[in-house]
Amino acid sequence: MKNTNPYNHLTAKERDKLSYPARILLNQNKIKGRVLDFGCGLGKDVEVLKSKEIEITGFDKHYFPEYPVGKFDTILCFYVLNVLLPEEQTNVLIEISRLLKPTGKAYFAVRRDIKYEGFRTHKIHQKPTYQCIVKLGYKSIFRNENVEIYEYRHFNQIKRKNVTCPFCNPDSDRELILESATAYAIYDKFPVNNGHALIIPKKHCSDYFQLSFKEQSACWFVLNKVKEIITAKFNPDGFNVGINVNRVAGQTIDHVHIHLIPRYSGDVEIPEGGVRGVIPAKQRYPKNDVIK
Repeated sequence: MKNTNPYNHLTAKERDKLSYPARILLNQNKIKGRVLDFGCGLGKDVEVLKSKEIEITGFDKHYFPEYPVGKFDTILCFYVLNVLLPEEQTNVLIEISRLLKPTGKAYFAVRRDIKYEGFRTHKIHQKPTYQCIVKLGYKSIFRNENVEIYEYRHFNQIKRKNVTCPFCNPDSDRELILESATAYAIYDKFPVNNGHALIIPKKHCSDYFQLSFKEQSACWFVLNKVKEIITAKFNPDGFNVGINVNRVAGQTIDHVHIHLIPRYSGDVEIPEGGVRGVIPAKQRYPKNDVIK
């Protein structure tokens, strides 16, 4: 089974005018501030929007590979997700969440006219390319038989009425590390160590074991990405990873969250035993005992 799609760039089309999703958003005055076209293909939208004195940068791994610097008020991502495999889609959602300013908005245009999903031979280039139907859990602001446009905002910037769970309605001033379609990560409000992060599924559920396998996997995918960010930012010497399930195990908020705690040489006198320390008397192994 293929897990990569090396020829997805071949689906980029030559155009002589602004794309349809860009025209819709421009007419609605939604392309504001510092703008990024993520997956810009051959760059026609960037060219046209620049001519309208919009501050826009284009990024495409194949055609414009210089990775964007800083954060953006508006991010455009048109027809990119339709030609990516699931893991690649998640990576794009995560990257865009990181590049978006806390109060910014991203717009995803996805095709609604796809009749066949999977790999096929491109008619012009004669290479295997991939396409799929994409549905997102974000606000839909436009749809016809050919295209749907979703508006994305950071999870903690959307206020939910009559919701008291602090992880379903996180503070808007908390730093959101990154976000996927089904999970997000923030720094712990009362960190054990520098870089202490929480990975949280968006679904309200108190017991980790009641999440579906797909939901659990989404959390671990995000955790791996957060670990890379924390490593680059804080340079820790190790990590503890833990989940508290039920009050007797120390859970204080009835919503699943995974702790990713960076560890540093000398942060405790005797680190031996690690997570065994949840029961202090059992943390250290008996002397002369062989661990296999």
